[in-house]
Amino acid sequence: MEFRLPERIEISNKSTYGRVLNIAGSDYMPGAAYLSSVSALKVGCGYCFLATSKKVISTVAAKSSNIVFVDPKNIIKAMQTADVIEIGCGLSTNYSGKKVFNKFIKYAPSQTPIIVDADGLNLISEKNAEFIKRKFQKVIFTPHPLEAARLLNTDSVLDNIAGAAKLISEKYNCITVLKTHNTFIYSPDGRSYTNTTGNSSMAKAGSGDVLTGMIAGLVAQGMGLFEAAALAVHLHGLCGDIAKEKLTEYSVMAEDLISSIHLAINSYLK
Repeated sequence: MEFRLPERIEISNKSTYGRVLNIAGSDYMPGAAYLSSVSALKVGCGYCFLATSKKVISTVAAKSSNIVFVDPKNIIKAMQTADVIEIGCGLSTNYSGKKVFNKFIKYAPSQTPIIVDADGLNLISEKNAEFIKRKFQKVIFTPHPLEAARLLNTDSVLDNIAGAAKLISEKYNCITVLKTHNTFIYSPDGRSYTNTTGNSSMAKAGSGDVLTGMIAGLVAQGMGLFEAAALAVHLHGLCGDIAKEKLTEYSVMAEDLISSIHLAINSYLK
């Protein structure tokens, strides 16, 4: 891995390192909102604003005092001031999830970097014409194989992961982070990266939410989208390798990946 972590500046403040707006979580999946918010902060962004339901706010606030909360009624205003938007982790595809996502599709600034995961991708697969019509300029998709298949309206992508990532990037004008045992990243300009860090301990619910937050946190600090995606995937895998040594491949949970971010960064800096 050849990409450098964003520089930390001696004379700086929280605004120096960017504002992430995370549109995530639902009443039955509050953990995804927590994981994708805290991981953005742990890789160095200055703020993480979480737009979610009141029930999720109560749950997440009880676990962390580091996140700023946004009432869903104020999402439009929050999108105008964000340096990067991440959307989809635990959002759900029910009425409330769709209502929030429709606001995103209609009002998100086309030049603001966006990272879309999980239910955000599932909703795009239902409304791909509307998404494509907006012509967002700086987009990262982070699908697992089933989500990738939905985006391409096909049964499976497992027989050609690289080809599927390329097709998604071309169809949606996005950088595609296709998550498998060796995550493959493809950019519309032809750049690609195959990751080799990580292990089977990371095959747990919430692991992808952590990755989405890590990508958003690096983009917020000014990294290019492809570079941020590749470095976040590499560090995410390192977190899994570090956690496995302590906890075995059986017992690592998504929160253990977050607890290992500082160790992965320290290892990478060395």
